[in-house]
Amino acid sequence: MKYKLVFPDSYIRRATKFLKKLPEIHGQYRKTLELLEFDPYHPCLRLHSLQGNLSGLSSVSINISYRIVLELIIEGNEILLINIGKHEQLY
Repeated sequence: MKYKLVFPDSYIRRATKFLKKLPEIHGQYRKTLELLEFDPYHPCLRLHSLQGNLSGLSSVSINISYRIVLELIIEGNEILLINIGKHEQLY
């Protein structure tokens, strides 16, 4: 089953700014999105639920330092991307 990634304007602005600062992770970012679209539960993504003020959201790893915060809506097979950044900044 293929999932649909939803890119709100707020996410696009954050991702554009983030990727401009870190051009070396463009390939990893692209691969993360492709895998997320194909199988959000793939072990490489390290999908996990968040707690506290981010309760109801999940996170996947781009690499050891960078994450994407998302809302996973299984019923409609949509994945709403919320934020992108360093582990320490997002949590």
